[in-house]
Amino acid sequence: MAGVLRAGALWVETFTGLRMGAFLRLLKVVRERGGDGSGMGRPWCLPLDDRVLLVAVYYRTNLTMRQLAPLFGVSPATVCRVIQKLGPLLALEAATRPTDAVDRLWIVDGTLVPVRDRTVAASSRNYRFSANVQVIIDADTRLVVATARPAPGNRADAQVWRSSGLARHCEGVAVLGDGAYVNTGLIVPHRKRQRRPLLPGEEADNAAHRRVRARVEHTFAAMKNYKILRDCRQRGDGLHHAVRAVAHMHNLALAT
Repeated sequence: MAGVLRAGALWVETFTGLRMGAFLRLLKVVRERGGDGSGMGRPWCLPLDDRVLLVAVYYRTNLTMRQLAPLFGVSPATVCRVIQKLGPLLALEAATRPTDAVDRLWIVDGTLVPVRDRTVAASSRNYRFSANVQVIIDADTRLVVATARPAPGNRADAQVWRSSGLARHCEGVAVLGDGAYVNTGLIVPHRKRQRRPLLPGEEADNAAHRRVRARVEHTFAAMKNYKILRDCRQRGDGLHHAVRAVAHMHNLALAT
């Protein structure tokens, strides 16, 4: 069975949203992490660049493995093995504390991702079984700085933030959050109190806060062009690997 898709510029840009230069940088990262290692057993029937393309296409289109198999000329079982092997190698590495931390502004927020695996999801306010995915971005560059391991979707953003370990990536950096992050040490908007309206200065602060914090919502919208984040069928750590890989590809797309 001959496949249709190959790692050429036309197929890469059409099916992954990445320019060829960005895809080649992604391929280099996967190779450096041992993605092309021979290992034991039979060799792969696809070269590494086609296997990386397969995983990127899967995350971008959310096609089933039965649908991807004829596109690449392999069996559905091979598609599954490629995704299981290479998915974690596409992951974004969390950024270290920047040297100019006092001058940086980061933004954190959470979004709900529908997941089929009930062990990592919970019935949420979107009326689906979802996971809460927390992401930090840089306010200036809009690049993803770090992502947290998904938590059940019925947990509050502040609770997920405290248990995620993201705070250790933000030491010395000002981090902006919405009203759900009260009492977490983040910069949050002023809250109205009973019988006490906001002062004019506080209203202006909240308006400026909303304008800046909207950038993380734009980032979520861009990341969800990868349809794996609209209905994840992966089990176990599959969503965690998908979020980190999508964040990595999002950063590469912005950098080109």
